[in-house]
Amino acid sequence: MEIFVTGGTGFVGGALCRVLIKAGHQVTVLSRSKRSAESLAQGVNHTIGDPSQPGAWQEDAAQCQGFINLAGASIFGRWDDKYKKLLRSSRIHTTRHLVEAIASRQARTPAVLVSASAVGYYGFCGDETLDESSPPGDDFLAQLCLDWEAEALRAQDAGARTVLARFGIVLGQGGGALGQMLPIFKMGLGGRLGSGRQWFSWIHQADLVRALLHCLDNPDLNGPVNCTAPKPVTNLELTKNLGKVLGRPAFFPAPGFAVKLMLGEFGSVLLEGQRVLPSKLANSGFTFLYAELGDALEDLLA
Repeated sequence: MEIFVTGGTGFVGGALCRVLIKAGHQVTVLSRSKRSAESLAQGVNHTIGDPSQPGAWQEDAAQCQGFINLAGASIFGRWDDKYKKLLRSSRIHTTRHLVEAIASRQARTPAVLVSASAVGYYGFCGDETLDESSPPGDDFLAQLCLDWEAEALRAQDAGARTVLARFGIVLGQGGGALGQMLPIFKMGLGGRLGSGRQWFSWIHQADLVRALLHCLDNPDLNGPVNCTAPKPVTNLELTKNLGKVLGRPAFFPAPGFAVKLMLGEFGSVLLEGQRVLPSKLANSGFTFLYAELGDALEDLLA
């Protein structure tokens, strides 16, 4: 299959493109510059353009059959008004222009779009167990996910099967949540955030890549699909497991007020969390390589 990827040079996208090439797909990545394209795996093609703006890159995209949309500014940062605007524009505009490219396709073969979203869609629900049928929340991140998904769903009007891949916290090497946490824990200064009772819906990077390919290939999957491991943990369990694998203490809790002071509204996301289950993936026959947090951390850090 000819597959067009936005966000293909990122933390998840780079790993995904390598697996797509090994699986025999033809892959084209949208890159903002030739320099960023230099990091692409051998065999991956690229086209230059700004995904937040319409341009000639849309003509290249329209030649493809499969589309994986991963573009968007990192959520890890202080959420002031300026950064919240960037979070929205980098997702909403990119998705809108990609869908325009899908709608312009002349090929008779049906298209499929797998577009990233996040479990932040569900808002803050305490200990409630959530699946794809659960309603959206009403905080900033939930509204962002709702609007982001609405842009992606417009691809259905162009006849494309559309999957909304709601990511949990991705655990992998070289970035993501572990990239933020490891320096602190390696110094022996790690610990729970706030009460530690908030739920942490996570997924190993390798399982996320496999889940994205599963969504791409499985014609019965459409709409929201939770991309999380089947066993979410609390923040306290996470920090204990991380300290154990690293052989470091995890006795230094970060008070909730300090987290909010440092990270603004994003601090509330870390202090609340969601307890999310991957019901659609499980029902479609997907199997996880890393269903247990301890196994995932051992693989990534041992």
